[in-house]
Amino acid sequence: MELNRQQIEEEYQKLIEELKNSEVVSDLERFEHLSRKKSQLDNIIKKEAALKEVENQIEENEAILSAKEDQELVTLAAEESNILREKRKALELDLENLLKEMEETKKGLGQSTAAIVEIRAGVGGEEAALFAQDLFQMYSGFARFQAWQERVLDSSQTEIGGLKEIIFELKPGPKKTGNTDVFGMMRHEAGVHRVQRIPETEKSGRVHTSTATVAVLMKPKAVDLKISPSEIKIDFFNATGPGGQNVNKRKTAVRVTHSPSGIIITSRSERSQLQNKENALAILSAKLLEQKLIKEEEGLSGARKSQIGWAKRAEKIRTYNFPQDRLTDHRIKKSWHHLEEILAGKLEPITNELEKQFSASEN
Repeated sequence: MELNRQQIEEEYQKLIEELKNSEVVSDLERFEHLSRKKSQLDNIIKKEAALKEVENQIEENEAILSAKEDQELVTLAAEESNILREKRKALELDLENLLKEMEETKKGLGQSTAAIVEIRAGVGGEEAALFAQDLFQMYSGFARFQAWQERVLDSSQTEIGGLKEIIFELKPGPKKTGNTDVFGMMRHEAGVHRVQRIPETEKSGRVHTSTATVAVLMKPKAVDLKISPSEIKIDFFNATGPGGQNVNKRKTAVRVTHSPSGIIITSRSERSQLQNKENALAILSAKLLEQKLIKEEEGLSGARKSQIGWAKRAEKIRTYNFPQDRLTDHRIKKSWHHLEEILAGKLEPITNELEKQFSASEN
């Protein structure tokens, strides 16, 4: 699929101007559509720039090889050229897949389920915040193993690197390889996670117990949910970092209030006001869809109801016991060892077993 650089650049600039228009936010469906398109074009432009840089390096090396003036330099250039050609091949494939994904989106194809995940530190103070950070790293590693894309929508850090809370989106990667039902694989992670370990600051060697809460929301497609612009209020304020200091002087942080539900969403992780607005609206849409689905599920009986990840947030689902190097899932009464590998993202044996057990009970 051929890349028309000028056309892509023009389309991107047009999108930026449209998204700056205050009237666009009054049409939420259009705003979300334009935001998704902008994200796709962002990736294409970055990948194309990286490809051009590699091609320039290859040309420089070919000039050195042609000149044959310095034998040592020629040898180095030849070795580097082989590496660069492999890199160029990979970038060309990535770019082709991104362009294909954009075409599929235009045609309404390639729809896969995405998830919005919230992690919040629970009982345990700073140790709970550090555990929330560990859980985020675990899911990030799992996303890499699954070739998913990850995007942080909002986060709040502590001064020593823990997370008070973080909200992020997981979706299938551009190559659409492996399992593209992200929500389906992540939904059983919802609930209270408990850790038992000796904190680094603990001098007496006493094991502490801390918790973090995980919520997994299905990201709605445009057809799943309609939000009236009159129901939304958007405010802007200065973003702050750990300790309360201002991250920057511009009002880039966004607060979205949905009047009928009382839901208030803030997003401050990006330096761009526009990007924070996109993130806040994405979180709001997922929370409203969650409410809608809970209401629809209320009349269903036990087995099916137990499958609803969003209905199980208060349930203690899992314990990570560091002294015994063991993870135990209390819902299915099964344990796994090698916590270090699990927290690095090797979650698939656990998610597969959970899906197998819950699917069996559902049927």
